[in-house]
Amino acid sequence: MRPTLNLKVSQQLTLSPQLQQAIRLLQLSTLDLNEEVERALEDNPLIENAADNGENVFETSLDVPDFSGVVNAASTEETEGAATEKDADDTAETMNDFETSGDEEDFVLTSDEGGGVAEGEERTFQYAAGVSLREHLLSQLALTPADDSIRAIIKALIDEIDDNGYLTTSYEALRSILSAPKLLTRKRFDEALHLLQDFDPVGVAARSPGECLELQLRAMPDSPAQRTALIIVEKFLPLLAAHDNTGLKKATRVKEELLRDACALIRRLNPKPGRAFDNDRTNAIIPDIVVVKQGHHWVARLNEAAIPKIRINNVYAEMLSAKNTSSAIWSSRLQEARWLVRSIQQRFDTILRVSQAIVERQQRFFDYGPVAMRPMVLKDIADLLDMHESTISRATSQKFMLTPQGTVELKYFFGSHIVTSAGGAASSTAIRALIKKMIEAETPTAPLSDQRITELLGKEGIIVARRTVAKYREALSIPPAHQRKDL
Repeated sequence: MRPTLNLKVSQQLTLSPQLQQAIRLLQLSTLDLNEEVERALEDNPLIENAADNGENVFETSLDVPDFSGVVNAASTEETEGAATEKDADDTAETMNDFETSGDEEDFVLTSDEGGGVAEGEERTFQYAAGVSLREHLLSQLALTPADDSIRAIIKALIDEIDDNGYLTTSYEALRSILSAPKLLTRKRFDEALHLLQDFDPVGVAARSPGECLELQLRAMPDSPAQRTALIIVEKFLPLLAAHDNTGLKKATRVKEELLRDACALIRRLNPKPGRAFDNDRTNAIIPDIVVVKQGHHWVARLNEAAIPKIRINNVYAEMLSAKNTSSAIWSSRLQEARWLVRSIQQRFDTILRVSQAIVERQQRFFDYGPVAMRPMVLKDIADLLDMHESTISRATSQKFMLTPQGTVELKYFFGSHIVTSAGGAASSTAIRALIKKMIEAETPTAPLSDQRITELLGKEGIIVARRTVAKYREALSIPPAHQRKDL
């Protein structure tokens, strides 16, 4: 077969560099966007920080409402029915959407003198920012009166403590890693471990959860509840973990009231004392949108603090224009700077349009909370704004809204719906809120089973299966009825 050349005419949809940048910036979180802007400021001299002069590239205003009375923030749960992004298939629709969207802290320890807390009180710890558990223990070792050999053993033990505060080595294992194992006798090991277990936080260097709880209980003032709690921790911890109240009552042979106080005392303990020094800090949430009330109506406003304050350096831009420079490099830099400013403008315009559409449909949520959430999916907002679902998905992912109900991710407002007996529809978010409200109001000695919750929802006109209730309960991290039952 002879090789031949054939010409084929076809049409192919491609994204311009500017549109690619706009799509990428839209799906970034505020923190990621700020990092992107910082890199651009360092790389491109034609971009400058307008915040240095108190200016802003965008004309925005923000009236921050007083939400000081808000206690509980709604969670950013995984919502059902939210569409996933489809980059390749949705390119044309996304292009259309963008083209038409418009041009060191002090160390504080609250406890009593003996290192314990009074019965009925809770222990709270606040440690210096950036201090690790190992550094905290070594600082106490420096003040501990002991001979050099004991101090060396304690230092070796500190190196074997994990992030939860537990000792992960044994006497035999420690002997094998010491350079002078003959100095480590069982007596010296026990003495060093005893001193280390007296360090703060209380419960550190325990070798098991039971020993950790026991150390914390022994640091508390003596009382009937404390003594009963010690017995439970030492002998009957599996029964407590299994919520076997009947078996626990038979095993301890104490009065029900005393047993209840002892169990409550144990539940206030910290089974992972080292976690107070977890330095893997989560990024602070910066809301992109603030919801404010105008008259009797809720509206969305851009959070000015979340908007990067950048602009084109006019001095350099005028110099390039005056000299009619033909430098391709500087012309490209100027074009990149203009694209970045315009893409950020489009990003916030799109987020504001989407947020306002959400606020319009969820007015009752801002007054009454999650129980008043209307069922809504991405397609509802996409149809309303004449955008594609993928654009709505990008505009709501990792974007947050400050509301009277707390700070929530925009995706929180989307979820599946369940048909009611009256022919209407209820949001899955509202149903979860109802389930949580029912469980919070239940009698501790007679908690509501999933079947009973199903029946109560049915009386409200919401027909759901028992397995659906169980799924929503688990999504709320609420244990089943037999584990919630109190004495």
